[in-house]
Amino acid sequence: MKVLLTGGRGMVGRAIQDHPGAALHRIVAPTSAELDLTDRAAVMAFVAETAPDIIIHAAGRVGGIQANIAKPAAFLTENMDMGFNIVMAARDAGVPRLLNLGSSCMYPHDAPNPLHEDSLGKGELEPTNEGYGLAKVAVARLCAFVSREREDLAYKTLIPCNLYGLHDKFDPQVSHLVPAIIRKVHEAKESNAETVEIWGDGTARREFMFSGDLADGVWAAVERFDALPDDMNIGLGYDYSINEYYAGAARVIGWEGAFVHDLSRPTGMKQKLLDVSTQKEFGWEAKTSLADGIAQTYAHFQDLLKRGAA
Repeated sequence: MKVLLTGGRGMVGRAIQDHPGAALHRIVAPTSAELDLTDRAAVMAFVAETAPDIIIHAAGRVGGIQANIAKPAAFLTENMDMGFNIVMAARDAGVPRLLNLGSSCMYPHDAPNPLHEDSLGKGELEPTNEGYGLAKVAVARLCAFVSREREDLAYKTLIPCNLYGLHDKFDPQVSHLVPAIIRKVHEAKESNAETVEIWGDGTARREFMFSGDLADGVWAAVERFDALPDDMNIGLGYDYSINEYYAGAARVIGWEGAFVHDLSRPTGMKQKLLDVSTQKEFGWEAKTSLADGIAQTYAHFQDLLKRGAA
């Protein structure tokens, strides 16, 4: 098939293209310089000219808790514009299938864990990433509305848990938890620091999946698209505490110092664990262990440091 992939230069987009499943298809992955997804007219023209068999929408403005708190308006408007533009362009061009990548931030902050797809849209979102979450909810609903109105179109949403992996962002100002931890612990080892600071008490629990596993799930969804539900969680089905992520990184990196907690810092939701029962019925599961995923990500980070790109 001809596959139009948005966000091809990001962590998830690169993982999708690096996966063996990509070799079976013709991938069209424009960079942001080649196609500004916030430009409605440009997106409409590009999708119509490309005429893909399926679109994988993996583009978005992403960042950790600091970035989301600092710029909620940008996270809302940019992600909503990109999503609305690509979905409406697909509809108008008659693209038969679209796979939209959502986020666990779509779930209400007080929804019971593990988070089941039935909880979507049934409560207020977590304030620390509300803008991002609202945009992801809106785009997923638009996909559902288009599919409802047009029997010849099937636009579906995968809802990944938190992610980390190769080509992640390691800048502390924008990075997610795992790459931020890797950088902090690496720098502590290099400077012979005795302690590393953890925001909050470290007991909050998070589910982080290696990006290569998400790519595997994406290609499984593409290959068996008709069997895919309209909305499906994709994750591990188990989680770790923040303290455990720090300890896991320390073991991989070889740092033997102590952790201290800054209780004045925000920690976000106490837990955000996906219910993967629907995913299991679909017949897919992640395979990369936390230790292996951190080791691969750390090796990539070290390579970036050698090239002066981190």
